[in-house]
Amino acid sequence: MSNCASCHNPIKDATGPALKGIRGSLPGGDWIYNWVHNSAALIAAGDPEAVKIFTKYNKTAMTAFPQLSNEEIDAILKYADDYKAPVAAAPAEGGGNTQKTANNGWLYTTITLTLLVLVIVLWRANLGLRRAANDKEGIPNEKEIPLYRSKLVIAVVAIVAFIMAGYWITNGAINEGRQQNYMPLQPLFYSHKVHAGINQINCLYCHAGAEKSRQAMIPSANVCMNCHKQIDSYTGDAEHPLKTAEGKAINGTEQIQLLYKYAGWDPNKKDYKRDANGNILSTPIQWVKIHNMPDHVYFNHSQHVKVGQVQCQKCHGPVQDMDEVYQFSALSMGWCINCHRQTDVQFTSNNYYSVFQKYHDELKSGKREHVTEADMGGTECQKCHY
Repeated sequence: MSNCASCHNPIKDATGPALKGIRGSLPGGDWIYNWVHNSAALIAAGDPEAVKIFTKYNKTAMTAFPQLSNEEIDAILKYADDYKAPVAAAPAEGGGNTQKTANNGWLYTTITLTLLVLVIVLWRANLGLRRAANDKEGIPNEKEIPLYRSKLVIAVVAIVAFIMAGYWITNGAINEGRQQNYMPLQPLFYSHKVHAGINQINCLYCHAGAEKSRQAMIPSANVCMNCHKQIDSYTGDAEHPLKTAEGKAINGTEQIQLLYKYAGWDPNKKDYKRDANGNILSTPIQWVKIHNMPDHVYFNHSQHVKVGQVQCQKCHGPVQDMDEVYQFSALSMGWCINCHRQTDVQFTSNNYYSVFQKYHDELKSGKREHVTEADMGGTECQKCHY
């Protein structure tokens, strides 16, 4: 099905025709099998139906699939014939969501403040009664010193202020340049939860560079169009309505149409818009970079993803649950060093580490239970700094 999905949709035309019920509009016999196995041969032979389809769909040649058996082709067409478009769930009777999450935070806050005021009133009343009793019995009352003039209070406040100021200054200096929880506004609302979570698209499909190079690579609009030539509307509003972090509702179909503008795709003609020279009239999407490392830090994605076999979520957090991606981890030096010290390397099943014969021997003899990156020099300064 993955071969077909890049060009066909069961219920609407895309790069190729809709597949639901298509047998009824095509010649019978083995024609459909011959078309799938080698459509170019039918076109070259002048088959009227083949030429008609080829011309209708912008003379885009269908990829030949000689490896598919007739039974597999029948199974694909049966799947398309049985396909039913998703229907939005009807709201509960009475409209809207009848369940409301109880939030008693305001009640607890009110009770706490009321009790605090009551304690202050009782304390002042007790102090007044004590002074009145002393006056009645002729016992002199000590002169009451205001809190702001009490040496003890002044000393305590000064010490606390000094400690807090030191903490804020030190913590601010340590976190200078870091941007944990940074979530910039992007030019296009792209939900990782819908793509990587619900539809389970592998991270490396879009970020192919993460396995091969230093940079993970931000995919171009062409990568998005591999799927969205067929998927021109968002039908998941009932199961997963799109919302920003502020709770603003997002129209998924409008975002797909915005993608078409960037990619230069004409959804009506099912083809790219081109200038007089045949160049596609596309505009790069100006994505805002989220994860930024200092200039003096070297980080290689392939070294971690391919060699270290580290999962994307280890650094980027549960992106499969994020509608809008944000910087999940601190990405500080201490955070990286702790990972190098604590995370076991996939050592025995990775040919990259075959040169470390000493550690292999220690693992086999039982002298060592695991190997971390720190054991191989992963905490040395020059490993990450120029």
